[in-house]
Amino acid sequence: MKLVRYDRNGALRLGALDADHVVDLLEACPVGTKTELLAALSDMTRLIAAAEEGLDAVRAAVENSRKTGIARMPADKVKLAAPLVPSLILCSGENYWDHRDEKPEVTRKDPEFFIKTALGVIGPGEAIVRDERVTKKLDYETELAIVIGKPGRHVTAERALAHVFGYTIVNDVTARDRQVTLRPDGTSVYNLGPGKNFDTCAPIGPVIVTADEVPDPQDLQLKTWVNGELRQNNSTAKMIWTCAQLIAFFSTFVTLRPGVVISTGTPGGTAWGTDPELGGKKPMRKDVVAPAGYLRAGDRVVCEIERIGKLENNVVAA
Repeated sequence: MKLVRYDRNGALRLGALDADHVVDLLEACPVGTKTELLAALSDMTRLIAAAEEGLDAVRAAVENSRKTGIARMPADKVKLAAPLVPSLILCSGENYWDHRDEKPEVTRKDPEFFIKTALGVIGPGEAIVRDERVTKKLDYETELAIVIGKPGRHVTAERALAHVFGYTIVNDVTARDRQVTLRPDGTSVYNLGPGKNFDTCAPIGPVIVTADEVPDPQDLQLKTWVNGELRQNNSTAKMIWTCAQLIAFFSTFVTLRPGVVISTGTPGGTAWGTDPELGGKKPMRKDVVAPAGYLRAGDRVVCEIERIGKLENNVVAA
């Protein structure tokens, strides 16, 4: 299933995509649905926490909508919001070899670990704000995002995917000139707090695809388009640490809870890779267009991941 949140007369509602329609889950749920499930059909985090019982309620609502014709809206007429605002966004950087190859060398034995604030979350169609008081080097990073369903701590990699509710897309928008400082000897200093956290830094969406529709999260094509130019083109098969390994890694430090999101890193093709001032090495690839610079007001960014869809956002000046 593909689950969404959408704006209905100024209120955020939960829906499910059914062919070319959005079904309003609360309105379509059958008479007699339990009170706790009505609450779950009103809030994405509660729905995630309700696990299979919650998904059964979604299926019942969709089936009821098909039979009765109620609570159905053409999908192209619906304004989607971010499918959830996570309580925590755990991020892993440097998780594709070709991204490592395009920037200053960093050696590490474990995944890179940083956090993005939920204050930066925006949805599909909302504007990424380029504020020059924050950064003059605003970059894109299309990433597969894991939505945790089953809570757990010290989860093994072998059991990790059993904790996944679904998957979505995160654009890990980054202020490169805040993130990295290059030393005279060519080594670099990273500051992942200011480089990764500012208003509109975390577009999420357009949907959450439930785990049953993604048989193998390590077999998904990932692409980024800027103004129609293909900038990133890779597969999640090329991750250094798999989704299961990242879940196990992050669960070492914090108890993963329903609605927590793990963003799994971006492949090569970022604007950083063409910026010698910050150590960019511009690796030669013929299947993508090398960026002429960082994001500017008026640019349109499309993050696409197979089986999930396209997350589209325009860049505007502050």
